[in-house]
Amino acid sequence: MLEMVKSGGWLMVPLLLASIVALAIILERAWTLRTNRIAPPHLLGDVWRQLQAGDLQPDALKRLQADSPLGALLAAGLINARHGREIMKESIEDAAEPIVHDMEKFLTLLGTIALISPLLGLLGTVVGIIDSFLVATAGGLSDPTLLAGGISKALVTTAVGLLVAIPAMVMHRYYVRHITSLTVRMEQQAVKLVDMLHGDREVDIREDGV
Repeated sequence: MLEMVKSGGWLMVPLLLASIVALAIILERAWTLRTNRIAPPHLLGDVWRQLQAGDLQPDALKRLQADSPLGALLAAGLINARHGREIMKESIEDAAEPIVHDMEKFLTLLGTIALISPLLGLLGTVVGIIDSFLVATAGGLSDPTLLAGGISKALVTTAVGLLVAIPAMVMHRYYVRHITSLTVRMEQQAVKLVDMLHGDREVDIREDGV
């Protein structure tokens, strides 16, 4: 492994750094974007039961707000529920913006790594070919081993660039889709709460634990 890194030349350094950063982002987002953490199941049902029992006092709302992103949306709506349906929905939308922004954290960097890694590999290929031509120009054709350094640099950097870019691109696309699904789910739950509070939706005890 070390010999392969050495054969790739100095361009292996940014490629290895990119791979470490990409792996760190993938693992961090996997932990942060867990569905149970973002939108806990049955949270809406628990909130509705507390509302019916009159247990959602200011302290309980603060705990709900800090509990999860979905809890923060529901709490934002409940805090402004007395101002009417439209104000309640606007407050939920305002609370959703920083939540979605936080869920998208580091994804731009991950996407950038997916884009530039093949380019770094291609640059390594060009540098390796140039080295091979320089050796050939200097009379190295009589000893093929002198060409091996440039050829290995060309092949190794290309391969490593693709190895970094492919999983980074796949996980970037996955997280973008996952965030979209979580956002839609949270919006549905928040709108459902608005409808139930303002009498526009019949409470179904089979849905979401309500």
